[in-house]
Amino acid sequence: MAGWFKALLQKSRNTSSSTKCHLNNISKHSPSPPPLSSSSTPTSNLTASPKQVPSASQVSVSISGSARWNKLYDVCICHNEGDLGFVEELVSYLESQPEHFRCFLQPRDSAPGGAIVTELCDAVQNSHCWVLLITPNFLKDPWCRYQMHHALTEAPMANGRTIPVLKDMDRKDYPRELRCLYYISVTLQDTSFRQIRETVLRYLQELCQNKSRIGEPDILQQKK
Repeated sequence: MAGWFKALLQKSRNTSSSTKCHLNNISKHSPSPPPLSSSSTPTSNLTASPKQVPSASQVSVSISGSARWNKLYDVCICHNEGDLGFVEELVSYLESQPEHFRCFLQPRDSAPGGAIVTELCDAVQNSHCWVLLITPNFLKDPWCRYQMHHALTEAPMANGRTIPVLKDMDRKDYPRELRCLYYISVTLQDTSFRQIRETVLRYLQELCQNKSRIGEPDILQQKK
């Protein structure tokens, strides 16, 4: 009896040992699960990338419906009649650019019979930017100073809208009212014309960009 029971226990131990070895062999030869990668993350946890906002230099100011067309003119040239020759060259330069800037030139664009005060105020209000040609003649002209003050009242801190251009004058004679604004000094005419163009264009691009951010149609520069 004792021999039979002893044999049964030995058989049970052998079976248990064989089962453990079999399980160990399975675990050794079974492939390990692949590591978790970012691609296995559920799609519901992915966040949408924010909409790319174009820089101002990428914005076209010529597209129909842009904020540029909210006013009749892009730039108003405030000047004394004694400086008309220089102003006419500037207007011709700006209007011949690829952007075809719309310039208000008082002798050409004022309504015949219109009141001077009304015409000057309308020119300022209907223009995005104002070029103030500061010359000795300008400072002696009460109408020029009136238009300068009106422009400053219209947009006292608007960056780029008021563009002082200093010609045939010393820095010390620069009007006190404009001391908070940088000016363009006319040393080389071509250089000053290019600076005026770039300043007007930059303002219009920033204007159109800001309008597109608040819901107006995108005005990215179109590829030709």
